[in-house]
Amino acid sequence: MRILGLLIALVLVAASNERARADDTPSPEALQAANQLFTIVSGDMLQQLTTQITGAFWPAVEQGARAEKIDDATIAELRKEFDRVELAFVTDALKQAPAIYARHFTVAELNELSAFYQTPVGAKALREMPQVMGEFTATLVPRLQDVQQEASAAFDKILREHGYKK
Repeated sequence: MRILGLLIALVLVAASNERARADDTPSPEALQAANQLFTIVSGDMLQQLTTQITGAFWPAVEQGARAEKIDDATIAELRKEFDRVELAFVTDALKQAPAIYARHFTVAELNELSAFYQTPVGAKALREMPQVMGEFTATLVPRLQDVQQEASAAFDKILREHGYKK
């Protein structure tokens, strides 16, 4: 459950960074090009993202639930709720994608990306990149608790050195 908490914290940090950049409003032309690009790249992105997130995070949630002796029926209900929350989260998050693309790429670059993703290699990249990122994310999950503990120990040390902790 701590891993899920850390994931939520990371999402909140990312969201606060996004709000801080909200004044970087892209031009209407950039938004149009970004929407065109996103129409090409989004395809089955929703399904791929939710599958990858579930594969990366649900096993740890389920393992934690089983460690707490939670019964199978309750775990099934937890999974259903996890899927519902995740789908809503990803669906909402994807709405922000065109504006984010438009802030990071020029109209010409967005048009070039659209053209690239319509090539065989670009189409393959769209199919494979979610799997690649999912596999990469899965390698991070087991290490998150160690990172959290290491950061916590380092912070405690600094706070003790500065007299904020005993």
